[in-house]
Amino acid sequence: MKTLLRVLIIIPLALVIVLLAVANRSPVVVSLDPFSGADPLVAFSAPLFVIVLTAVAAGILYGGFVVWWTQGRYRKAARKQARELDRVKAEVASHQPVPTGALALTARTHD
Repeated sequence: MKTLLRVLIIIPLALVIVLLAVANRSPVVVSLDPFSGADPLVAFSAPLFVIVLTAVAAGILYGGFVVWWTQGRYRKAARKQARELDRVKAEVASHQPVPTGALALTARTHD
């Protein structure tokens, strides 16, 4: 089921990416100079699909980083609770004596 779901998502997504790349092969000029529009200081030419896919990838990476960064406090709390749990387990284990010669309870038999 998991692989079927992946196939149902990946194949259409790959198809959309290929169609986008084929439809937008013409180069566009990207200017990084906001002040001089006629003669930009920093500019490069690339196919439109490369620019779009780069922007999408950058957005995914940025979003993943932001989520990772904001959930840091929860990961820290989970690590702290795991250490506390290990400490309590060790304390409980050290306080429970191991019976060496204690009497065992047996089942009652009716004769």
